[in-house]
Amino acid sequence: MERQRGEKEKGVWRSLDWWTILLYMALLAFGWISICGASYDFDQGGDIFSFEARSGMQIIWIATSFALGLVLLLLNDQIYETFAYVFYAFMLVLLFVTPFVAPDIKGSHSWIKIGPFSFQSAEFAKCATALALARFMSSYGYDFSHWKDCLATLTIIFVPLGLIVLQSETGSALVFLSFFLVLYREGMTGSVLFAGVAAVAYFVIGVRYGEVMMGYIPTSVGEFLVLGLVILFTAGMVRVFCGKSPVALHIMRYGGGLVALVLCFSWWVIPFDVKWVMLGVCAGMVVYLCYVALREHVARYFYIALFAVGSVGFFYSADYVLNEVLEPHQRVRINVLLGLEDDPSGAGYNVNQAKIAIGSGGLRGKGFLNGTQTKLKYVPEQDTDFIFCTVGEEEGFWGAAGVLLLFLLLTLRLIHLAERQPYAFGRIYGYSVMSVFLFHVFINVGMVLGLTPVIGIPLPFFSYGGSSLWGFTILLFVFLRIDAGRNLVRRND
Repeated sequence: MERQRGEKEKGVWRSLDWWTILLYMALLAFGWISICGASYDFDQGGDIFSFEARSGMQIIWIATSFALGLVLLLLNDQIYETFAYVFYAFMLVLLFVTPFVAPDIKGSHSWIKIGPFSFQSAEFAKCATALALARFMSSYGYDFSHWKDCLATLTIIFVPLGLIVLQSETGSALVFLSFFLVLYREGMTGSVLFAGVAAVAYFVIGVRYGEVMMGYIPTSVGEFLVLGLVILFTAGMVRVFCGKSPVALHIMRYGGGLVALVLCFSWWVIPFDVKWVMLGVCAGMVVYLCYVALREHVARYFYIALFAVGSVGFFYSADYVLNEVLEPHQRVRINVLLGLEDDPSGAGYNVNQAKIAIGSGGLRGKGFLNGTQTKLKYVPEQDTDFIFCTVGEEEGFWGAAGVLLLFLLLTLRLIHLAERQPYAFGRIYGYSVMSVFLFHVFINVGMVLGLTPVIGIPLPFFSYGGSSLWGFTILLFVFLRIDAGRNLVRRND
């Protein structure tokens, strides 16, 4: 038995993907350097290695992360699959309790305090959800196209998301939407992702151009463009998902032709609101698709009709959600991002200062601890959510590009590891890890550059804090342990 155990441990360490660990260590090193630059205070001086400074405390978090990663690698890889539901249930209970025991920090009840330390339960819920999702989707007979399996899968994702929303942590909750990339990899139709992209397009265009009129025509540019996209997208989906059906041609020929004719009449003869005609075209299009679905006994036409109805409903509910559901600070951030408001001293202050910091770095940067924007504390949250502006200012374009390259290499490596898994559980969990990392990097860097709304999520391995660093470490090293055991013979004795 001792010999078998020794051979197994030897096999695990040999099978461990050291390239990923090297990328992990490189990101940690660059992250610590960035935290030094963002938190160092020349007026107070001090040692960057002092535990009283944030850079010194981050060393503790990095050291404990190494220890945590080592423990995860020493555990049997089957533990993660066997107890996936237990971990998930425990995290749901913790997420449910958090709002009742967590203090109010900037309007959020998400940090649980234990003595001098505090942690954010949402950071650890990502790993538990990924494990539960992988366990359920790898079970025998699973089929996402069956409504029961589909509903259960979405429940696994949306229950923790909803509990985190109750903590007033919208940013952390939105991260769970990244799991839809996993569903797409495992067989979910691309139409779902397309519907998500279409919803974003409807929202942005509708809100951005909702008050802009079409010259002499009393029709909103936003309404005209969105309703036109609904007609165009619906015809395109019929063409893609229903083959060479003449239905798509009929929609474009009669629906599009009618809109063009009415638009010319309104422009040259009698101005009137064209949106009512376009809504009528959409209604007729839905009725026509339902008729074709019943006549040809093809359910896809019915689903496309639901897409059209949902598109119109989503568009006209977006304004209500923006003005009545979202919090005032969230609404202002979206309006500033879309150019509807100019608030350089309020909601747009962080982004404007971050842009200035990154732009001032130039091509090569100002050098370590030489960033003026960060040293003078112009950028709020510059060592947490806006840590990337420190990279741009001190390391310049080449340093920022190098960091993004490291994240790209990590993403590609995780995809490679996920694809080589012999079991569905490892593959699904691997894609879950990749999706979470990709979402964090894309949104965090995007909001620093002013490309995405400011929703407050950390940059993996860069942002200061123990909870986020531990959470990302657990996500990554659980997958590395699963991958290391891919070639081991599973014994029952």
